[in-house]
Amino acid sequence: MAWFAALVPAGDTGLLLDLTDAPPGLPDAFAPALAEMAALEAGAIANPSEGRQVGHYWLRNSPLAPDPAQRSAIDAGLAAARAVRAGDADTLLIVGIGGSALGPQLLADALAGPSDPLRLAFLDNTDPEGFARVLGGLDPRRTLVAVVSKSGGTVETHNGMQAAIAWKAAAGLPFAPDAIAVTCAGSRLDGQARAEGWRAILPLWDWVGGRTSITGAVGWLPFALCGWDLDAFLGGAAAMDAATRDPIPATNPAVRLAAAWAAAGNGRGDRALVVLPYRDRLALLGRYLQQLVMESLGKRTDRAGRVVHQGLTVYGNKGSTDQHAFVQQVRDGRDDTFTHFIETRDPSARFALADGFDAADHLLGFARGTRAALAEAGRPSCTLLLPDAGPAALGATLALFERTVGLYAAWAGLNAYDQPGVEAGKKAAASTLDALARLRAALGAAPAPVEDLAARAGVAPLLAWRLLDHLAATGRAVRTGGPGPAAHRFAAI
Repeated sequence: MAWFAALVPAGDTGLLLDLTDAPPGLPDAFAPALAEMAALEAGAIANPSEGRQVGHYWLRNSPLAPDPAQRSAIDAGLAAARAVRAGDADTLLIVGIGGSALGPQLLADALAGPSDPLRLAFLDNTDPEGFARVLGGLDPRRTLVAVVSKSGGTVETHNGMQAAIAWKAAAGLPFAPDAIAVTCAGSRLDGQARAEGWRAILPLWDWVGGRTSITGAVGWLPFALCGWDLDAFLGGAAAMDAATRDPIPATNPAVRLAAAWAAAGNGRGDRALVVLPYRDRLALLGRYLQQLVMESLGKRTDRAGRVVHQGLTVYGNKGSTDQHAFVQQVRDGRDDTFTHFIETRDPSARFALADGFDAADHLLGFARGTRAALAEAGRPSCTLLLPDAGPAALGATLALFERTVGLYAAWAGLNAYDQPGVEAGKKAAASTLDALARLRAALGAAPAPVEDLAARAGVAPLLAWRLLDHLAATGRAVRTGGPGPAAHRFAAI
C-alpha cells in the first residue's frame, strides 16, 4: 500500500488526518449515519428524548438554518455580540459551568496574548474558596461579568452570580451596568437582566447544547471583547463542516475517524481516547473533548431503549509532558487506549538551541518518537496535523470532533444530544440539600448520636454522618465524642 493511502485531507481547512497507525475501520458502514447527519442539519428532530432540533452547525453558517426566523436570530445575536463594548474594563469574568465555561477556557488558553484588551476569568463551580481565589485577584471596578445559563436556574451558575453581585456590592458598585446575560429568551435569567437593565443580553437556544455552544454566543462574546479573529474561527468551523459532509465515506475525515473509534473500541468503547496535543496552546483540548465525547456518547440505553452502556473515555494533557506522566502505561501497560496526536506545521515561534536544533525540532521529535514507540508495541494511534494553532485551525478541529461524535452516535444508535445522567445528578443534589435541612432541624441542645438524628430526619445513617460532619465543619453544629465516626455526637449551636 502507498505510504499516503491512510492520509485524509479535510477539504480547504489545511488539516490532515493520518490514520497510518489506526485500526482500519469500516467507513462504508457509516453511510446511513451520513444521511442522518444531513437530515439533522436540515432541521429534523435529532434529540428525540427532548423533542428538539440540533442546530450548532447553523451557528457558523446561518443560511443553513431551515427556518428564516432562526437565521435572523443567529445573525442578530452575532451582531449584538460584536456590538458589546468593554469600556474601561480589563477583565471579562465568565460565570457558567460545563460547556459554558470549558469552551471559553479553551479559547483563552489557545488564543490569548499579552496585547489582548481583556483577559478572561471564570467562576465555574460552587466552591466558596474558589469564589474567593478568583475574585480576590480581580478589580471589581474594571471587570465585566457574563452569566451564561440557558435557564438561569443552573445552581452552580446562579451561586456564582450571587458571589459576583456581592463582590461588586462590597466595593460599592452596582451589578447591572457591568453584567451581560447569555441565555434563552424568556428564561429566569433573561427576565432578571431585562428588569434590572443589564449591559447586554445575548441569545442561547434550546436547539444548541452547552457542549456544542462554542461557535455561538458562548464563544462570540469573548472573541469580540478580547480582539481575537472571530471570522477566522467561524470560517474554520464552517469549512470543516463542508469537508465532513463529503458523501463518500472513504474520503470523509469525520467518517474515517468515527470508523477508527468504532474499530478500536470494538463498537462499545473498549479503548479510551488519549488526546496528546504537541502545543502548549492546545493543552486544554483533552479536557474540552472529555465533555463533548463523554457526555454525548456515554449512554445507558440506545434510542430503541435497549441497555447498551455505551461510551468513550477521554483523557490527556499535552506532549511532551505526557511522556513523563501516563504515556508509560499507554505503551507498556493495559492495552486499552487509542492515542490521538495533535501536531501543527507552524510552531509560531523559533528558539535556537546549542545543539544546532530548534526547540520545535525537539517537540516534533518527541511526538514522532512517541508515535513510533506506540506502534512498536502494537498500540493504535492517529495523528491530526493542523496548519497552526490559530483561530481558524481551532474552529476546524472542534468542528471535526463535533461531526465525528454525531456520526459515531448515529452509527451506534445513540442520542448524542441529551444528558440523563447529568439530570439524575442534579436531582440527587437537590435531595441531599433537603436531607441537610432536615438534619439541621433535628439537632437539639443535647448531643445525640448519628443513628438517632438520622432516624429523626429520615436520612440513611452514612449520609446523615457526612452531612452532620459538614454542618460541624462549617460552624452550624457542634461535634463531640471520640475520634471515629461511630463515636460522634452532634448538637445545635
